Amino acid sequence: MPDATAELPLDTPALPDPATFMEADAAVERLIALYDASVGFLKTRFRETMAGAPPKARSRAVYPEIRFSTATHARVDSRLSFGHVAEPGTYAATITRPDLFANYLRQQIGLLVENHNQPVTIGPSTTPIPIHFAMAGDDGMTVPQEGAFDVPLRDLFDVPDLGTTNDDIVNGTLDRSGGAPAPLAPFTAQRVDYSLARLSHYTATAPEHFQNHVLFTNYQFYVEEFEALGRKALADPDSGYVALVGPGNVEITAPDAPLPTPPKLPQMPTYHLKRADGQGITLVNIGVGPSNAKTATDHIAVLRPHAWLMVGHCAGLRNSQRLGDFVLAHGYLREDHVLDDDLPVWVPIPALAEIQVALEDAVEEVAQLEGYELKRIMRTGTVATIDNRNWELADQTGPVQRLSQSRAIALDMESATIAANGFRFRVPYGTLLCVSDKPLHGELKLPGMASDFYKTQVSRHLAIGVRAMERLRDMPLERIHSRKLRSFQETAFL
Repeated sequence: MPDATAELPLDTPALPDPATFMEADAAVERLIALYDASVGFLKTRFRETMAGAPPKARSRAVYPEIRFSTATHARVDSRLSFGHVAEPGTYAATITRPDLFANYLRQQIGLLVENHNQPVTIGPSTTPIPIHFAMAGDDGMTVPQEGAFDVPLRDLFDVPDLGTTNDDIVNGTLDRSGGAPAPLAPFTAQRVDYSLARLSHYTATAPEHFQNHVLFTNYQFYVEEFEALGRKALADPDSGYVALVGPGNVEITAPDAPLPTPPKLPQMPTYHLKRADGQGITLVNIGVGPSNAKTATDHIAVLRPHAWLMVGHCAGLRNSQRLGDFVLAHGYLREDHVLDDDLPVWVPIPALAEIQVALEDAVEEVAQLEGYELKRIMRTGTVATIDNRNWELADQTGPVQRLSQSRAIALDMESATIAANGFRFRVPYGTLLCVSDKPLHGELKLPGMASDFYKTQVSRHLAIGVRAMERLRDMPLERIHSRKLRSFQETAFL
């Protein structure tokens, strides 16, 4: 017997034809209208289907698209790393959640129009919106698992296609042999939607709460200090911070309000110290290991943060270091392996001057040391990142020799991964670690030693990370987003 749904006609919403815009605000308004119309259509059809209405058609709606064409080379400020296309041609990007990305889109479209004096065209794309992404965030209804409904869901709606949800643009491996437009943005709408869903799962906070400056840590102690720091900021009317959000999307605006911990913490507990303009600070406890570091940064990257920093613990490799000393990474020895297929280990991960200066200045300010005296508590150099937490238990001849040859001064399991993914995704990155043990010199991280270390150093370390982010926030955006992060043929959008 033939499939009853095979002959169903295609049902699509009526959407306006493509239109050109020279004003970024108007372009974003059209993107929001197109997206809302498409998603609203899918939600209505999905609810009708779940209510038992016999399917009369296969429902499909598409993402909106930004398209841009130019026939000339633009003469732009050579210092700018974004906001313009490299050569004449046609460029396009599918867009999801334009309400969430409204400020970003206004900025990027505005720069593109200004630098080329050409309009953008906003209209429907040909890329379907998967029903799972259309229903994301709808508390009233969820998409059932495959097989839970009488008719296969994929016969009635489009579903996620991982074959077209990839990082080909940022990895520089995009195949345009079919003559498709060049990419205008680093991620497609499907890739963004996928990551937005994963972020909610891993962090138990909605993407709307994420701020433009992200701190990563590998210990819960930093979370406790971040909450205390956040409450102090909320008590100060001049701080500029307006709310603190924790897992479960619990949001407080008063410094003494309760911030309950969910009965089941997510894999990566995340807290957001918010500012009204989104320029606050997000702290993600990624836990231990390069896999978690890659997972977190893979998904946070689609939010296009202005900077992310690692502020965690490390093993000091030099006898002259003391527990509690700081390590400012100027280079990385990558033995984490999780990014080898996406970013070969022969690719150098350069230090970014603006990030390095902000971190060093923050250490000086918080520690109240400067110049030669600062060298007593902080070293700069190579940080090695490995994928084996118990490397000390194996034959140390090989690892120790490589560490010595690299001139590494510290070792951890996350920093190089975060920096390398920052380089890969064009997100400014940096690392400031705190020495919590010295395994090569017999000073292991034992419970008593760890307790003393946590009491004295975590608060100061976190304060330095926050202060560094505040310094970066005060810099012009074009200074932070370094040209070092841009490839030969780069997207116009950050």
